[in-house]
Amino acid sequence: MSGNGMEITPAVRVLRRSGFTIAADGSYAACLAEAGVAGEGDPGEGGADSGGGAVSGWFVERWTLAGPEPYAVPLPGAQPEEAGTQLVPLPDGRVLIRRRVADRHDLALLYPTGPGTGELPIGSLRGDAVTLLPPSPLAGTAFALVHEAGGEGGGEGEGDGVTSVWQVCGAGNDGPVPVLRVTGRCTGGVWLDRAGRLLALDRTLDSRTKAVAVDLHLGEASPLLQLTEDSDDRLVLAEPDSGLLLLRSDATGEARLGWGVLGSRRPVRFPDALQVPGVQLTPVAAQPGQILQPEAVVVALRAEVPGGAESLALWRPGERRPHWRASPPGWLGAAGFWGADDLLRLPCSVPEWPCGVAAYEAPRLGAAALPASSGTSASPSSAGTSGAARVRAPKRRACRVLPLQQAPLGAAKAG
Repeated sequence: MSGNGMEITPAVRVLRRSGFTIAADGSYAACLAEAGVAGEGDPGEGGADSGGGAVSGWFVERWTLAGPEPYAVPLPGAQPEEAGTQLVPLPDGRVLIRRRVADRHDLALLYPTGPGTGELPIGSLRGDAVTLLPPSPLAGTAFALVHEAGGEGGGEGEGDGVTSVWQVCGAGNDGPVPVLRVTGRCTGGVWLDRAGRLLALDRTLDSRTKAVAVDLHLGEASPLLQLTEDSDDRLVLAEPDSGLLLLRSDATGEARLGWGVLGSRRPVRFPDALQVPGVQLTPVAAQPGQILQPEAVVVALRAEVPGGAESLALWRPGERRPHWRASPPGWLGAAGFWGADDLLRLPCSVPEWPCGVAAYEAPRLGAAALPASSGTSASPSSAGTSGAARVRAPKRRACRVLPLQQAPLGAAKAG
């Protein structure tokens, strides 16, 4: 398959893939693939060129995940992509791409057109930092963050600048549309509902990072995670059906993974099960459908140790220890999704299986499951809910954003 310039032929071999991202409904995925010409000295399974393969550069690759077997379609452009190019797959099969061009960031939609790649430009954004947000749960929409350094003049956190949220798809045919502005530098991005309205961002102000919730309909931001005045509190994963939140915070004196419940006054907990010495745990995906039962949700985590070894941990907040599984060979980063059949699927690629998805069943809920995990807890004070913003409730669940704020950090044990 060829684009308008870069040629993808059977002689081209993918050396490695980067930035694997899955659409919110699990239908498609997209990544950057680095191509090398087959020949003497072909790269090994680790993806490093051993000396003889001529590197052709990066190109966009779209995976179809909704069918009986996954398959990949290359979407090469007129020239190789930069390694920092960002992609978001859409449920209609198109891929949103952000390219850095001089002092601007060009946006376009890519799609297969027979033997070539179709490309529809949709505008440009300018700023000191421009990033696409994770795939929106509202089909046909996509959003981006634009950070501008410097302040709005004389206010709190002026040195951290301002961040704007832009809608770049689904807002009409006039290009990107600004949605709201938030003082400070915002990064991350976790969707809190299935309507594409509530979004959590990690905002840095005055050298401290706290997660805030933004309402894209009202154009308002409110506190979400403020465990202590001096802690950095970031949201890393949310499951809207149960309200489960996974966060990373140093409120206990060291950076740890913890969990809480959206719209609840229950404490944030830092279970011992998520603190494994010498292991870096990265949340991947949380099991949907556990209505109002956050303790029963299975969370998949990528476990990595120095040297590159990795495995899969399946953990429930209501159990004291995770269930360990062997990770699939060639797992493509911390990517995965739960299917409608309640199976966890992890994308992977090895030479003999270049486009694969490994499926895992959720572990059975044991009779010894606890109502809450052991570990340090952090409880929000009643005064911490004064800035709560009422939001439109997602289906099947009444939801309010209640900031977890000014939490006492005693030696309390959950459970």
